[in-house]
Amino acid sequence: MSFIRPEAQRFFLRWRELLLGLGIALLGLYWASGFGVLKWVGVAVTLGGALLAFTGLQRARFRAGQDGPGVVSVDEGRITYYGPLSGGAIDLGEMTLLSLDPVSSPPLWVLHQPGAAELMIPITAAGADTLFDAFATLPGLRTEYMLTQLKAGADHPVVIWQKQAPRLH
Repeated sequence: MSFIRPEAQRFFLRWRELLLGLGIALLGLYWASGFGVLKWVGVAVTLGGALLAFTGLQRARFRAGQDGPGVVSVDEGRITYYGPLSGGAIDLGEMTLLSLDPVSSPPLWVLHQPGAAELMIPITAAGADTLFDAFATLPGLRTEYMLTQLKAGADHPVVIWQKQAPRLH
């Protein structure tokens, strides 16, 4: 039995890192208003809280819910999707293209790897929020662009990231 309404529970779960970061930053500001060593500890805690709040804001913008089809698992650089009709796995190190298909219902992340079928993951699949950290490891990924495209509602698939070909000297 839960004493918190489901809507409020979803809100707090989505924005949890941001709220925690703001709370830590406020505690740090309180300590920084003092003097001596506590003042410098407060400054450090404030900066840490601000960084957590910034990261939490990005993660909250990435989350789209957990009520979609299938389950996503990220383990040691391998993204696995277990869906009701399809599924598969892709290694992050071998991935060449990440795109977003906002036309599908629900919208899909489309991951490409040479020699493998495209892996299509609904943005609302259970565990899809773990993809934020996985995608963040892709070299040259523009996180703000990805978050903007996620909410933009384009009418065609959008390339989020593409692996750069090695330069020849």
